[in-house]
Amino acid sequence: MAPHFTAPLVLIPILIFWVWRRVRSQFGLQPIRRKRMIVRIAIFGVLGVVVALSAMHDMRLLAGFGGGIVAGAALGLLGLRLSRFEIDPVKGDCYVPNPYIGALVTVLFLGRLLWRYPLLMQQMQDSTGAPSPISGPPLGQSPLTLALFGLFVGYYICYYAGLLIHHQRILQGRPES
Repeated sequence: MAPHFTAPLVLIPILIFWVWRRVRSQFGLQPIRRKRMIVRIAIFGVLGVVVALSAMHDMRLLAGFGGGIVAGAALGLLGLRLSRFEIDPVKGDCYVPNPYIGALVTVLFLGRLLWRYPLLMQQMQDSTGAPSPISGPPLGQSPLTLALFGLFVGYYICYYAGLLIHHQRILQGRPES
């Protein structure tokens, strides 16, 4: 099998599984898992720093990424205000996220990646150096792509950090038994 066919065969099932898990986590009662949330905050923080450092060569890219971070943080705060917190006898401390905000962020980010996917595949297949019939900057060199990635990173860092802070306040307010 040709190498340019193996990348989509591997990536597409992984992306479908990732989207299914992401969308599933936007509905219903979700247990607060402190360690997982801290790890996710750290991963998104590292990814954000790496992308910001790689975008420093072009101010348009950095501005797009920074604007996305700010918009994502604002959406994260809105998502926190619209989330409900409950105590389940089996799961313990839980939250019910607003399904529309998290799904919107995920769909915007994935939509942009799918929009840019043909260009990426064309660049991977074209080894002759001939001009590509699909025009546009590579995947990581578009201010819109970086803005949507910044929205994704800013939203999840702000949302998970807010959940952890709120959960800590709940724990401190409980009488000790």
